[in-house]
Amino acid sequence: MSVAVETLVTNLVKAWNNGDSKSYAERFADDGFFTNVFGMSYYGRKAFEERHAQVFETFAKGSSVRLVIRKLRFIRPDVAIMDVDSEVIGYSTLPPSIKVGPDGVLRSKLLLVLVKENSEWWISAYHNVAVTPIR
Repeated sequence: MSVAVETLVTNLVKAWNNGDSKSYAERFADDGFFTNVFGMSYYGRKAFEERHAQVFETFAKGSSVRLVIRKLRFIRPDVAIMDVDSEVIGYSTLPPSIKVGPDGVLRSKLLLVLVKENSEWWISAYHNVAVTPIR
């Protein structure tokens, strides 16, 4: 595992848990793209930051996230794909289309494409898929 990539994920967790959309978007590439759990797509760091500001002010206000890297694959020394399990707790209410299990944990799978530029890792793509509990 790469220390730099682990640090990137650790910083995402800290930013989420602080409700800090600016810090959450800090390592998102200027030309990156993002698909959220609703299937809505956004392009660029500014849109990523603005969407997360909305999330942190609405249903995820006061929530905390846990991110676990399940797989990290380096396609090249400067390109990596990361599979991450996400768990959110402490949210207020959720939109009706988002379902959680009996434990109340909001789970999703993140697929991140990372690109290294000028010795720094950047999130080039962030695809978030809700894990719907089977009932």
